[in-house]
Amino acid sequence: MIRLVAALLMTMSGIYAAQAAEPSADAKFYRTPGEAKAAWRKAEAQAALNDDGRWGGAASPLGEGGAIARLKDIANIQGVRDNQLVGYGLVIGLNGTGDSLRSAPFTEQSLRAMLDNLGISPPAGTSRVKNVAAVIVTANLPPFAGRGSRLDITVSSLGDATSLAGGTLVMTPLAAADGQTYAVAQGNMVVSGFVASGQAETLTQGVPTSGRIPNGALVEKEVTGNFGQEELVVELREPDFTTAVRITDTINAFAKRRYNQAVAKERDSKSIRLRKPKNISATRFLAEIEGLPVVTDEVARVVVDERTGTVVIGEKVRISRVAISHGSLSVRVTETPTIVQPEPFSDGVTAVEPNTSIDATQSSKLGILGGTDLESLVKGLNQIGVKPQGIIAILQGIKTAGALHAELVVQ
Repeated sequence: MIRLVAALLMTMSGIYAAQAAEPSADAKFYRTPGEAKAAWRKAEAQAALNDDGRWGGAASPLGEGGAIARLKDIANIQGVRDNQLVGYGLVIGLNGTGDSLRSAPFTEQSLRAMLDNLGISPPAGTSRVKNVAAVIVTANLPPFAGRGSRLDITVSSLGDATSLAGGTLVMTPLAAADGQTYAVAQGNMVVSGFVASGQAETLTQGVPTSGRIPNGALVEKEVTGNFGQEELVVELREPDFTTAVRITDTINAFAKRRYNQAVAKERDSKSIRLRKPKNISATRFLAEIEGLPVVTDEVARVVVDERTGTVVIGEKVRISRVAISHGSLSVRVTETPTIVQPEPFSDGVTAVEPNTSIDATQSSKLGILGGTDLESLVKGLNQIGVKPQGIIAILQGIKTAGALHAELVVQ
């Protein structure tokens, strides 16, 4: 696997060296792959001797294993993220399915305020329409979104409206956590759910009080950031020391062939510092390294959900050899009442005599469980023949006994 990664790195470094818009003056070209491979090994050995421990160095012998993933699929750039926006507005044009103004007084106040801004001043308490609904509008502002960019928005009812189908959202400003307005939303609602009612029955499918407006918001203000500085930080989505060091070694192996210098240094289990080379933009630099293949590693983890009975076991999970006795107790209660009739021509009445029968059965299975890999572990659990709820109880017992060499996460 490590050889495969090394081959991919040499291939990608050759492609970037050939296709870069402004190749480095110190770039070297080789006539055959064998000559390039020999030069790469020689440069790696020399870098290991001259390394000062600050930026890069020899590849760490962390062993093989794990899946190969691109850097962009397992890490993000610090500061390059979405920003959440929220706003309060009104949806109009509903077919009698809006808020009742008496039950939702804030809807009437918002309606009067909107009409005041338009130069209309209706008297208080005179509106009894049901085609208006107060809503909360949410959206995510992606990074580098400029003025005029379009955003998808989600609209949710705030009052007692029964459906937002057919409504139109009136211009609503969307603000971020700092209180400043970054976008303005307006448009026709798209609602997938519906409600139909009659005198004796009501049918509801989906959620008719929530909908979306594709491209329903316009960005009016850009979010300023610090992208493009000399030092960048790569953050792993799943923190892991081994993966962080492997990413550092992979980036440096590529950078020494592409830029004649190491550019990465691991900081902790989640972040890696990158020093941008000179005469290259941050965008081009990240575009060249984000496709590098990395051999990932993960923590042994078992995730159980007691509500649904779902059990997810990771590939790295190991269990010491243990003996398990798992039993089930079934109790059956049967009621067979007896009707007692009185004697003829007597003053007695018909009575019901209760008759209850309780049966209890208990079954138990004994098995030996131990797994050096995921396949043998699953096979051992299947041989015991327990249901998902039983597997959850068994895993919790094995964890308590200290034989489960993994993290147990109970949701």
